[in-house]
Amino acid sequence: MSFTLSSRSLSKLEGVHESLVNIVKEAIQVSKVDFGVICGTRTKAEQAELVKKGASKTMNSRHLPQESTGKSHAVDLMAYIGSRASWELNLYDDIADAMAKAAKEHNVPIKWGAAWSIGNIAQWNSGMEGAMNSYIDLRRSEGKRPFIDGPHFELIT
Repeated sequence: MSFTLSSRSLSKLEGVHESLVNIVKEAIQVSKVDFGVICGTRTKAEQAELVKKGASKTMNSRHLPQESTGKSHAVDLMAYIGSRASWELNLYDDIADAMAKAAKEHNVPIKWGAAWSIGNIAQWNSGMEGAMNSYIDLRRSEGKRPFIDGPHFELIT
């Protein structure tokens, strides 16, 4: 089944780096799971509010326009089952598989927020569930709690 991005999702990609936009647009066509874009570019005030609420960990977010390009280098995607938004993590593994495939085809390095330690997911040789589990295992071996941000994808620059 092939999905498409809604006009609302496309509007959320305004201000996002073209390489990442192209990956998202290709990923939706090959994804097993429907998804939409819920966040692209943020203002500093929006980011500060998210940090204050604990929904983000940094003011150095890749969602902010980057000095090098003036564009956001990150997106947050929302999984959908029919018309219902879902936070079920297994759906984000499938979306990450599609994002990795698209990134590999475009030769653009991206990072996934549920597999921070992996680096470029386009170079990971198995499914994204394994990438996430590798990150979780690493954090636990370090005595730290993993920070799983399944909807988040960012360019590696």
